[in-house]
Amino acid sequence: FGFRGVSSVESAAIGGTAHLVNFLGTDTMAALICAKEYYGEAVSGFSIPASEHSTMTSWGREGECNAMRNMLQKYPKGIVACVSDSYNIFKACEEYWGTELKSMVESRDGVLVVRPDSGELPDTVLKVLEALDSKFGSDSTSTGHKLLPPCIRVIQGDGIDIKSLEMILQAMSDKGWAADNLAFGSGGGLLQKLHRDTQKCAFK
Repeated sequence: FGFRGVSSVESAAIGGTAHLVNFLGTDTMAALICAKEYYGEAVSGFSIPASEHSTMTSWGREGECNAMRNMLQKYPKGIVACVSDSYNIFKACEEYWGTELKSMVESRDGVLVVRPDSGELPDTVLKVLEALDSKFGSDSTSTGHKLLPPCIRVIQGDGIDIKSLEMILQAMSDKGWAADNLAFGSGGGLLQKLHRDTQKCAFK
């Protein structure tokens, strides 16, 4: 999500293309265009189906579970990410994903990626993992760390930069969680860190 945290479209293109040297996931279209136009790379990265807050809250508080069900129905295969903190991330993990929608999650031909997008770090990540573990269970890796079932993972995209990433991974390790449970997304903190707090507003 680095486009939102830079000084220009050109900055997004250059920084985003550099990011794509080592990673495949991106939502920065300027980087894809740059890689194609200047480096002859037809497909340098890709995104996945993902919800965002407006697509969830448009269903209303009482319709949040149905909005989540809709995501699973619209994308029955592959990876799908769903922001789950519009109202209460822990209720979403335990009552929606882990109870009402659990059979759909487990029977999908793919991976549901649960996205908390608020709260204190690293506590929110750890509590989300614990909530999902209480409903889906976990296995033990060869190093003795807990790993959620292949059908479900977590992505932390709020407040991520190189320092917070290291802090979260260390906290997970200290609590016995495998790093493979978690993916990271970085927006304002990825490239130049000129983000929405700089001007105290955001255009969406």
